[in-house]
Amino acid sequence: MRQDNPMLPEGLPSAHGLYDPRNEHDACGIGLIANINNVKSHRIVGDGLSILRNLEHRGAVGADPKAGDGAGIMLQIPHGFFSAEAKHLGFELPAPQHYGVAYLFLPREAVYRQDIERIWWETTREEGLKVLGWRDVPVDSSVLGYSVKGTEPIHRQLFIGRGPTIRDEAHFERKLFVCRKVVSNRVLEVLGKKARAYYPVSVSCRTIVYKGLVLGKDLGRYYLDLVDERMESALALVHQRFSTNTFPSWPLAHPYRFVCHNGEINTVRGNYNWMAARQANMKSDVLGEDLSKLWPISYEGQSDTACFDNALEFLHMGGYSLPHAMMMLIPEAWAGNPLMDEDRRAFYEYHAALMEPWDGPAAMCFTNGKLIGATLDRNGLRPSRYLTTDDGHVLLASEMGVLKFAEESITHKWRLQPGKMLLIDLEQKRIISDDELKKTLSAAHPYKDWLKRTQVVLRDLPSAKTRRPKIAVPLLDRQQAFGYTQEDLKILMAPMAQTGQEAVGSMGNDAPISALSDKAKQLDTYFKQNFAQVTNPPIDPIREELVMSLVSFIGPRPNLLDLKGTSKHMRLEVAQPILTNEELERIRTIGAVRENPFRTATIDITYDVANGPEYMEAALDSVCALAERAVRDGYNIIILSDRAVSAERVPIPALLATSATHHDLIRKGLRTSVGLVVESGEPARCISSARSPATARKRSTPISPSRRWKTCSQRLRRRSPPMRRRSATSRRSTRAF
Repeated sequence: MRQDNPMLPEGLPSAHGLYDPRNEHDACGIGLIANINNVKSHRIVGDGLSILRNLEHRGAVGADPKAGDGAGIMLQIPHGFFSAEAKHLGFELPAPQHYGVAYLFLPREAVYRQDIERIWWETTREEGLKVLGWRDVPVDSSVLGYSVKGTEPIHRQLFIGRGPTIRDEAHFERKLFVCRKVVSNRVLEVLGKKARAYYPVSVSCRTIVYKGLVLGKDLGRYYLDLVDERMESALALVHQRFSTNTFPSWPLAHPYRFVCHNGEINTVRGNYNWMAARQANMKSDVLGEDLSKLWPISYEGQSDTACFDNALEFLHMGGYSLPHAMMMLIPEAWAGNPLMDEDRRAFYEYHAALMEPWDGPAAMCFTNGKLIGATLDRNGLRPSRYLTTDDGHVLLASEMGVLKFAEESITHKWRLQPGKMLLIDLEQKRIISDDELKKTLSAAHPYKDWLKRTQVVLRDLPSAKTRRPKIAVPLLDRQQAFGYTQEDLKILMAPMAQTGQEAVGSMGNDAPISALSDKAKQLDTYFKQNFAQVTNPPIDPIREELVMSLVSFIGPRPNLLDLKGTSKHMRLEVAQPILTNEELERIRTIGAVRENPFRTATIDITYDVANGPEYMEAALDSVCALAERAVRDGYNIIILSDRAVSAERVPIPALLATSATHHDLIRKGLRTSVGLVVESGEPARCISSARSPATARKRSTPISPSRRWKTCSQRLRRRSPPMRRRSATSRRSTRAF
């Protein structure tokens, strides 16, 4: 049963019926304007607001004509403005970067605000910082729609000074990050559901965010600070939100603390789970003991962009440069690119074992106040164009025309290309090209040497010396046990095995979905592939092999914050998540290979049919207990196998067994110490693009559909004698699968 999440933004409904707030997505307008020479001016702020006004068509408006899905702007901290305001309020601000500003959305009830402010006072002191003063942010609530006023927060800014133990600006920024995370956890603990009305918009000594449930054209009217001539910045990052089938809320407006985003992160559930799983083996020389205060990195129920922003912030605060962290999260296509130089390929391949990609479609703008840039995901399905001018300005937006420039002043025009990055370094006062940036980062460490030391490629292993024992159960009985149909065998599987391509037909599937069907269905049929159905089609790795990678890794996951390549964890690299029988046997017998760090245990996921269906829960508990024991005994690859299925043994659905094992190991802090592989007849049924194997997709788990290979081989022997080799059948069917 879904639990009511106290960290869901206020105004967002709780899960009920078929609605779940975790499924929120949006497609929006983005833009940035920056002065390359880092010259701060009110013009930049005004230009940012102008971009928002001209992105009005990218925003959503409901029945309430004054209510939109949200808009916002991120700026450098305007020291002159805040210094004058602080004097008026009776306290002094130190020099720039010696104080930070926490912009907070607070509850309307005074008693809850007092609790939050007390927690901030106590936490800043504990973390070696000091509170300098508070400021109420002036707003004009008359520009808000009637549907928004009920959730309007109280806006306050907290000014925090460095303590004597703070070494430098970077250390101060990390401490502000730690302080914010500690406060959020304490507020959640103290206020419970009332914590929904609290949200730290930005906490930094470099940047500040103004955002909310206002129309883009009204942002400057709502926040009176933004039209003050003393409000100066050398950059502005803006966002106009258009959420599809979502409920808007104040915290869900962009920008977040580092990014704003046009598109969707479609892998967010898996990304979120893996970030949580890594907690057990995470260490950091940069964060030290503060690392233990940062969990959870993201809260359950946050949006896809919020989770991405949290991951980016965590990597950046953990020691990675901002562009390095962005390249880890949104890598360019590398596995199928024959033109990429080997150093860059080694960079991406090494980091693929550290962090799974956050796949879009996505156009992402980012900044930390010193660097500002944008990147496009490797598929390039979100447009972004940019230009530079002779007076040192850079403009990027989801379309051109958002600002007027004299044509003779424009020095360069271009578009953001798939997987490429536009980066402006405001300290070096120049644009760093994509080639220069990635060449520098890929040459910063000997990634090729690190790869040789930490990765084993499956195809390089010797063939297994043992053969799997033959199964006495007839193939037809096994096919029936896993729900194969004549349609599966004749129309789908045989053509895939013969041609290496998915069978194409013109008939739609009008069968009722499993949840509404009165027929007994396999568990996997209750899951459908998730993709951004509103604006883009699903992409397959055959037709889009240049921008897609099926490379998977099996085994323990290394420390994500290891900046020096000191990890001793080995990872087994496979070219794709679908394994042939021969590849599976190589993994099963990998412990016999000399100088090899892997040990494999096989766990049976079938149980005695005499125990009845009610025994499945106990069988799952047994599988989880066996997996835990195997990991504690030193096994780092576990094969979940239903090969023992027979008239006396019934299989646990592979998806259920894998998911249960995965989450149980996360709870025990062991998931990153082991790789999971599934040997099953069930995933082989999932052959249409709408039912791609949830077992592999949801858990990053390679699978061996053993019944599929046997079935395909049998049918091809009947049809065409020259195609009898099972290895050839496996290759063709794997490609189509």
